[in-house]
Parts: sequence; structure tokens; C-alpha cells
Amino acid sequence: MEQLTGERADLSGSQSVDRALRLLALIGREPASGLPLSEVVVESGLNKPTARRLLLALMRAGLVEQEPQSRHYCLGEEAFVLGVLAARRHGLLELAMESLRRLSEITMDTSFLTIRRETYAVCLHREEGTYPVRTHALQIGDQHPLGVGAGSLALLAALADDDVDRILAANEPALLAHYPGFAPDQLKADIALTREQGFSLNPGRLVASSWGIGAVFRYPDGRVAGAFSLAAIDSRMLPARQSELAGYLAKEVARMERLLAQMFVSKRGADEGAKLPVRKPSVRKPPARANAETRSP
Repeated sequence: MEQLTGERADLSGSQSVDRALRLLALIGREPASGLPLSEVVVESGLNKPTARRLLLALMRAGLVEQEPQSRHYCLGEEAFVLGVLAARRHGLLELAMESLRRLSEITMDTSFLTIRRETYAVCLHREEGTYPVRTHALQIGDQHPLGVGAGSLALLAALADDDVDRILAANEPALLAHYPGFAPDQLKADIALTREQGFSLNPGRLVASSWGIGAVFRYPDGRVAGAFSLAAIDSRMLPARQSELAGYLAKEVARMERLLAQMFVSKRGADEGAKLPVRKPSVRKPPARANAETRSP
């Protein structure tokens, strides 16, 4: 009986952790404005007392904080610290910075690094171009359902069909409610075109006259790592220039994949080296000296 009670307590504890982490991920989708308690309850499916209790636990840990005026729940300072530490370990942004700078320098347009986060895409970095007229459709930390925007569409199109169907089904309510130009049927057509062309294109559906073009890069094992994209006003995204920009993106994708391959080789070597037993240095005995009887004259 005591063992059964203990197992139930462990199950209840792990369930609370799972729920709290889901709330943290939910709040992380709105890093700037945060979410009111009512929306947290609706989106999570939890009742109000449970959601409030878990949010208080996250607040005590510093992972979530509540804005004094709006009373919205936002990511806390500890979440930022953990993000910085994770970035140091994985180094994806650091590896991508040279490519982003080069893309913005060559094209004069704004470049972006986007990664997948479950069924959403998040912008990790925005590198400004020098062209006088710029677009402001995507900022660092912005998150959209996968498929919304050029980098996000490149990520979605690179996934297996089963994953695409699952993600579109999960995002359908948000797409229909908040992204009228990105209905699931439209995204399926966009995915097909992206796979055919080898790059994604957002023809101003998110923000009028702001076009984007993107391409995905992968880890050595084939998993999708992230996407580079470029954004510009529509007059700078005519078909001829789309091909030019796609070429620049392809070069940086190849460079990024080489860097990732080198990083994984280095990590693998370090891990294997750590597993090898420590060998004591061998001590070589000096050769035996010939005695007087056998020594040649």
C-alpha cells in the first residue's frame, strides 16, 4: 500500500511539472506582451486555480513574472539567464552571425535567423541591411505558427509530411483566427512550391508590401536546424532578384552546414575521449647491458 501511495505521489508530481512546463512554453510564445490569466486558462485547458498555482510556482523560480500594470504573465529573468547559458552550449546563433552579416552586406536587405519551437517558429536574430527603406515585419523574439513568414515556411516545408499535417492541424485555430492569408490549404500549396523551388517565398501576406525569401539548413544527421531569410519591400523582390537572393542563401546554408558538421565532429571526439580509460604512461626499461664475459673486444 505504501509503495502504491508513493507511485501515485510521483505521478502527481511529474504531472504538475509537465503542466508547469507547458505553461512556461505557452507564455514564451508572447515574450513581449505576455498573457493574461484568462488566456492562459483557455490555451492550457487547465482550471483557473490550477493554472494560478502553477504560475505562482514558476514565479517563485524566477521563470515567470507578472507585469504590475497589465497583470499579464511574461517570461522572467531566470528564463533569460537559462536561454543565454543554452546559447553558449549550442552556439547556433554564434555560428550563424557571419552568414547573417554577409547576407545583409551583400544584399543591403535585412536578414534573419529562425528556428523551430514545437509548432511555432521564433526569430533568434535580425541583422539590419543598409537599404534606406526597410521592413519591420519580424523582430527578435517574435513567434508565429510554422509556415507564417519566409523562414518559418522554409522550416515547415523541410519536415516530413506526417509532421506537416500534425502541425497544421494543431495551428489551424490560430491560423484562421489571426493569420487570414495563411490558411492550412494555402500553406500546403506554399510548401509544395517551396520544395519545388528549393527556397521559400512570402509574397507580402504577413505585412503588405513586405516580402521574404528563406532557406533551411540542417544538422549532420538530417534534422532541421534553422533557416536563413531575407526581407525587403516588394519592388526589391521581383522574380529575377528572387533567384539572385536564393543563390546567396544557398551559399550561406552550405557554409552553415559545414560549420555544424565540424562542431558535431568536435563534440563527438571530445565525448569519445572522455569515455576512454586513463592509461598510465608506460615506462620503458633500458636495454640490459652486456656483461664482461660477452662483451666484444
